[in-house]
Parts: sequence; structure tokens; C-alpha cells
Amino acid sequence: MTPPEESARALPAIVGRDVFDALVIRTDFGDDESWNAVVDELRRPWGPSGEFPARVRTVDAPAWAGATAEEVLAAVDGDEYLGVVFLADRDTTRSPVRALLALTTSWEDVSGLDPLYYRELIESPEPREFRTVPAAVHSVHANLTLGNMDFAEFATAASAESDRVLRPV
Repeated sequence: MTPPEESARALPAIVGRDVFDALVIRTDFGDDESWNAVVDELRRPWGPSGEFPARVRTVDAPAWAGATAEEVLAAVDGDEYLGVVFLADRDTTRSPVRALLALTTSWEDVSGLDPLYYRELIESPEPREFRTVPAAVHSVHANLTLGNMDFAEFATAASAESDRVLRPV
């Protein structure tokens, strides 16, 4: 994955996010009802028996309208404790399961690697994104933050689903 590029527009700084808060940014403002349903789902306790409180920081500011994945990644690049950011984009509002776009904030520059020795890494880069239902956001964020799993494991699980959307186990 290439490093995040400088954003063409200045997006607002995100303040008030605790390390254990999942970050969900609204980039589509065409369907308030769908967004409110996403937020309601994100605020529900999670875990096998609902034993964990929801820890989420939602960003619902028109300045983020239409922001691309690259712009969002550039805007959050300074948060060294953030491993994943979730976008509520146009596909989210159109999805019957309101699938958010999960983006890894980690990247590895493979441009300078010797292809003879690093062919597999260069030819099969780590996945950069996948879709997830809101109910799985907390598990993804917590497991990445704690280092229990890596982004590729979640992306692989999502790609195994018929609609390519991760759901809680």
C-alpha cells in the first residue's frame, strides 16, 4: 500500500477520540435515516453476550461530505494509535446491512524492495479495505488495537462471505 497522500482539501482535525474508541466518519449526507440507524447499531453493547460497552467516536460533520478514502487516511495519518477507520459512505447508505468501509491506516512502502527476494510481498500486497456491518466494528477495532488479529485476517473473513461483508462471529 502506498502512503497516504496530502489531502487536496483541509479536513477538520478529529478531537476527543480515546485510543479504545472506534472511529466512524460519515462521508455521505444523503440519507439521515440510514446514518441514524448505523449510529444506533454502533451504540449497542457488543461481545458474545453483549458484555462490552460500545466505544465509538462518530464524526458527523458536513466538512467530511464526499471525502475519499485517500483524503480520510491523509487526515488521520497523525494518529499513531489508530489502526483502522470506518467510513459511512454512499455504499453504506445504499446497503441493506449498512456495511461500513473499513480502511487500514497502516501501510508498507514496497516500491524500493528487490523483486527477486520480495516477489510475494510485492505481488500480493496486504488488503487495504473491506466492508463490515456496524455490529462488527467494535470487535475489529478492539482486536486491531490490542494486536490480537491483523487487518488482513478481517479482510480475508469478509471476502469469504457471499456479499463480501464481515459480520460478528
